[in-house]
Amino acid sequence: MRAALWLLALFGVAVAIALFAGNNQGTVTVFWPPHRVDLSLNLVLLLLFAAFVFLHAVLGALAALFDLPRQALRWRAQQKERAMHGSMLDAVSHLLAGRFIRARKSAEAALGQEKSLSAGGQAPANAAQVRTLAHVLAAESAQALQDKPSREEHLKQALEQASSRDAQETREGALMRAAHWSLDDSEPQAAMAWLKGLPQGAARRTLALRTRLKAARLAQQTPEALETARLLAKHRAFSTGAAQSIVRGLAIDLLNGSHDVAQLQRAWASLEPSERLMPELAIHAATRLTLLGGDAHLARDWLLPVWERQGQLGDSLKVKLVRSLEAGLDSFDGAWLARIESAHIINPRDATLQYLAGMACMKRQLWGKAQQLMSQAAMGLQDAKLHRNAWRALALLAEERGDHATAAQAWKRAASD
Repeated sequence: MRAALWLLALFGVAVAIALFAGNNQGTVTVFWPPHRVDLSLNLVLLLLFAAFVFLHAVLGALAALFDLPRQALRWRAQQKERAMHGSMLDAVSHLLAGRFIRARKSAEAALGQEKSLSAGGQAPANAAQVRTLAHVLAAESAQALQDKPSREEHLKQALEQASSRDAQETREGALMRAAHWSLDDSEPQAAMAWLKGLPQGAARRTLALRTRLKAARLAQQTPEALETARLLAKHRAFSTGAAQSIVRGLAIDLLNGSHDVAQLQRAWASLEPSERLMPELAIHAATRLTLLGGDAHLARDWLLPVWERQGQLGDSLKVKLVRSLEAGLDSFDGAWLARIESAHIINPRDATLQYLAGMACMKRQLWGKAQQLMSQAAMGLQDAKLHRNAWRALALLAEERGDHATAAQAWKRAASD
């Protein structure tokens, strides 16, 4: 459409010129004593146009001629800048290929070329960023070569060059790499110090959080590692199963770090509600509370949400739950006895529930019912410790009623497990 419009406009101009020039009877007389020259107006206009075109071409040629030195200088600067960027690409390629000495040499060559450009007043627009990246590449190569002094020198210069606003992102990357290098050198405190230099937004990025998690775990700072793992889980840095596994492991470490009941209660209170509902954590916390001589009622309160879902637990977790509850049988109240009896009625063939109900009956001196439940449990328990405890309980029950032969046989079965 545009070509058609231009064609129509060109025809219109041609028609206008033809109409003007075809009927134009004007003349231009030039007096040059003693001569007189008569020229048609059309010829004069044509000569003026030709003179204008010629003068424009001459001026353009002169401008190009006088601009040749500047163009040559610009061309040399472009060649140097291309060589600088080529050295940067070579440094990255050598670094990825594991040729660290060549990578460092290429990065240092890029620094030299950039310095030459800056000295000639032709520094590229992204000079600060180029210098920072070159120093980071050289430092990365020095780290791979175990040349720590060279790495520290290049890192220092990279951070100095990245002070401008244009190189802020590059500075953040240099700080993250410095933290990673500190982790490689097993210096978690130094890694944490580098990460603290990041702005608040950069510190919450997934890469920074992963590095912080590694540093906190290496430094055995379990509370901070747990908080970082929670942030990573919210950012979906791990799969759901992996995130739960990491958080669960760190929470168990936090509970294991408590050496008295007060510390354990504070650690338990610091967990999020969803974490306190994890069966592994609740069972571990209740077991640790019992070992530290804490309140058995409090331990059972921690276990109550797990007990309400005990039908969904695997065999190993159910055994751990029964062991934890068994440790506080002496202080069981009527509510918990009712819960155990109700669970046994719902699932009467569950050997672990039979065992727990039988032990509860023994504590209440209900010998007959305890004998019945323990006999059934001893035949179905798969866990070696519970199976051994069941035969020991049967031996004690046999001694209680004076059946020494049965007691001896039960003791023998308990010893053989």
